[in-house]
Amino acid sequence: MSGITHEGLRGCFVTGTDTGVGKSHVSAALLHWLGQRGHRAAGYKPVASGLERDDQGRLFNDDVEQLRRAGSVPLPAALIGPCQLHTACAPHIAAEIDGVSIDRVALLRGAQAVAQRADFIVVEGAGGLVIPLGADWDSTQLMRALGLPVVMVVGLRLGCLNHAILTADGLAQRGLRLAGWVGNLIDPGMPYLQRNVETLRDELSRRHQTPCLGVVPHLANPDPAAVAQHLHGTALQGLFGLE
Repeated sequence: MSGITHEGLRGCFVTGTDTGVGKSHVSAALLHWLGQRGHRAAGYKPVASGLERDDQGRLFNDDVEQLRRAGSVPLPAALIGPCQLHTACAPHIAAEIDGVSIDRVALLRGAQAVAQRADFIVVEGAGGLVIPLGADWDSTQLMRALGLPVVMVVGLRLGCLNHAILTADGLAQRGLRLAGWVGNLIDPGMPYLQRNVETLRDELSRRHQTPCLGVVPHLANPDPAAVAQHLHGTALQGLFGLE
């Protein structure tokens, strides 16, 4: 990553076991939790794919907007999401469609710009763990350069055990620190839900000494305050070094 690292950043990087597992909801809840405790917290979405138009015809990305609203520091969407691509697909494909390249140095500098305005930064990744961002680099290299502890969001549905264990192993193999995981119920009818959660607790603790930061049920309105109610305060204090 061009030798640029930002190990002095405070906060976390939120990744997921797949796309659509609730990374944005959990990221927003973490920002809300920090803000409620008097900390200046800001979100950062380095690469966002998929733009929509609001009632005034202005383009926006929903993930970026969720982070902007949840943060306790007023920041423009362009700073929170420095690389917003039009097409909702894999970032490197969306960038090719837009006729642009994803600038790794600009993403790192963008993180630093956000961090200078906040006590804590919550960075939300795109898709799952290993997402190509260009011909010769991917999201895990960005994560390593930022130097933040990683929070893994596990989408609770059939197949989550395999996806969570593989993702946790992939982080360890790349020298990234998995600081905690959050279970987010995607399928409200998931059979043996509690048994699966217990297995996740046991396996991720045994393999990676990783604590559970919370288990979020299926919510009709997963706003940041509602999601934050299902996160474990003591575990979050440890994550953010607030003990």
